[in-house]
Amino acid sequence: MSESIVRALKCRECGQEYEIQPTHVCEFCFGPLEVVYDYEKLEGRFTRELIESRPQNMWRYRELLPIDGDPTVGANNGFTPLVRADRLAAALGVKELYVKNDSVCSPTLSFKDRVVSVALSKAVEFGFTTVACASTGNLAGSVAANAAAAGLESYVFIPHDLEQGKVLGAGIFGTRIIGIEGNYDDVNRLCSEVAGKYGWAFVNVNVRPFYAEGSKSYGYEIMEQLGWKAPKHVVVPMASGSLCTKIDKSIKEFIKLGLVEDNQTAVYGAQATGCSPISKAVKENTDLIHPVRPDTIAKSLAIGNPADGYYAHRVMRDSGGWAEDVNDAEIVEAMKLLAETEGIFTETAGGVTVGVAKKLIEQGRIPRDESIVLCITGNGLKTQEAIVDEVTKPRIIQSNLKDFDALAKADGVVL
Repeated sequence: MSESIVRALKCRECGQEYEIQPTHVCEFCFGPLEVVYDYEKLEGRFTRELIESRPQNMWRYRELLPIDGDPTVGANNGFTPLVRADRLAAALGVKELYVKNDSVCSPTLSFKDRVVSVALSKAVEFGFTTVACASTGNLAGSVAANAAAAGLESYVFIPHDLEQGKVLGAGIFGTRIIGIEGNYDDVNRLCSEVAGKYGWAFVNVNVRPFYAEGSKSYGYEIMEQLGWKAPKHVVVPMASGSLCTKIDKSIKEFIKLGLVEDNQTAVYGAQATGCSPISKAVKENTDLIHPVRPDTIAKSLAIGNPADGYYAHRVMRDSGGWAEDVNDAEIVEAMKLLAETEGIFTETAGGVTVGVAKKLIEQGRIPRDESIVLCITGNGLKTQEAIVDEVTKPRIIQSNLKDFDALAKADGVVL
């Protein structure tokens, strides 16, 4: 393993620095902490050639991920396809469109496998044996699966009314599932108390600064797969807003290290109308993120009080991007559009991304003649309830050619 270049944890508000430890809040101003690095140590050593010589997983960028040794959890996660989506591009009326498809991320079909790999590897370094999370669904499954593979005990805390696919997708791994009567924000409040009392590693509480860094690998891969080029426009789904900030950070790091040129990337945030506090703030041109009570089929994005909302807003503003939201009907239509044009079955969050991209293109906020990357972060098999009444049902016939001939004739098939 290469030398770690992690320098400290640093408050995003007051700048106070802390030693590397399982903590996430500044003792002086209560601002959030993030990992900072000594990039100078990598100058001339962290090259495209070095990265390309390594196995195709997220750890090919390991110098920029905050663990000290080799990963002990999720060693093969990441490096999902970047799909040139020409049929979807034609449907949206744009020239160059890509889909970064984490709906096939290993092992639980969600980009959360990236952040969990980092968080649990760091938790093991800290000496934790029990890991946990507050989750809207995908994180629960990823923590459960990766903890099982690493021999760690795990607890996952979820809203009681999550999609059945996500509940099963966590329970199969033997984790202890705790359903909370309330929404994600209620779950998260309880988890902060449990983390303090029980001393477990909660990936999105006391280990959050390290957990969040895993999202950068999503951005690194986009740039490498584009031929070592930063995207011109990137559309990102927002729950807490963290993924927006980390994709932006990944681009700035690659520019700083000379791996890509500055392409003036614009970052756009996508939310569901039924839970759109960040989008609303962007459109109203205010830094104040007002909490809301979620009411949307996009449950994986249903965080009414987003922890990184302010920072995601700042990224979009400073990059020249924007935010938009789509209602439940638009989410379903966008899921179908992606499936019918590119053969990618995304969960509701992906429907939000595609639906928002469509709106932003129609509004003229994203030019039709420049490259666009859409971030698809989860698999549609997890949110089947959202589209079960919206897809074509089987037509039942007898097992004879005469019945099929009649059906084919009705379809206009000509022999």
